[in-house]
Amino acid sequence: MNTHASAYLTLKLAQQLYQKNPDILGPEERKRVDAVASKQRQLEALILATPEAAQVALPESSVKSSLAEIRKRYPNDDDFHADLDRIGLSEASLKEAVQRDLTVEAVLDKVATRAAKVSDTEVEIFYFMHKERFTRPASRTLRHILITVNPDYKENDREAALARLQDIRKRLLKEPKRFEEQALKHSECPTAMNGGLLGNVTPGQLYAELEPAAFALQTGEISQVLESPVGFHIIRCDAINEVSSMPLQEARERVYKHLMEQRQRICQKAWINSLQRPAEAESAAA
Repeated sequence: MNTHASAYLTLKLAQQLYQKNPDILGPEERKRVDAVASKQRQLEALILATPEAAQVALPESSVKSSLAEIRKRYPNDDDFHADLDRIGLSEASLKEAVQRDLTVEAVLDKVATRAAKVSDTEVEIFYFMHKERFTRPASRTLRHILITVNPDYKENDREAALARLQDIRKRLLKEPKRFEEQALKHSECPTAMNGGLLGNVTPGQLYAELEPAAFALQTGEISQVLESPVGFHIIRCDAINEVSSMPLQEARERVYKHLMEQRQRICQKAWINSLQRPAEAESAAA
């Protein structure tokens, strides 16, 4: 592996393992990065010498996308180029190193396709043996009415938006069954077309300002007026859904993906071992 590729690998591993640039790693961190990099350099050299690597044709768009991802880590061009200088890379040598990296990934992806497909029977056996892994999280079925805040419109400045929603809430406390009708008529969220239905909502899906109140509601209860970054809301809880088992039909795709990824990793590992054995034997003979 050339010096530029080695420098790029050190940069990549420092970011992956410690979210740091190589020049600010502590002694133990640097020691670990160097050890991992040494093993990876040897492995990459073996992979890039295979017939599979010779058949890889990288799309230029993939290279550009990877370079853009690296560039996004820096606030400006000066910092980006200063870091390249520090680790001994130019933009051209960085591109070359990225191409090398992507080629290794492409080869491993190709090797993974050799894994035998997972059958429906295997999916079903895994599901029934590990049924406890497949659950639906607790959730609330929620509806809301949103009045946005927009100072450019008198009826939507902060005070007016708040007053409008407070009036709607007063009406709904007297006639709760009108929630869907009022959402359709007044809500400024696309969900208005479906009576304000947000669907089954799990923790973490709502704005942080709304979540505590939403998950404290009882079935049929309407919240106080709540404020989020987009405006004012009232929320109604239609149902409280406890943790429940996920049926096979719903879990099938997830199980298939898990088993297929596991099988592909085994296939890749076996192929890598087949490359390493001759190299290790040759090294021992020398």
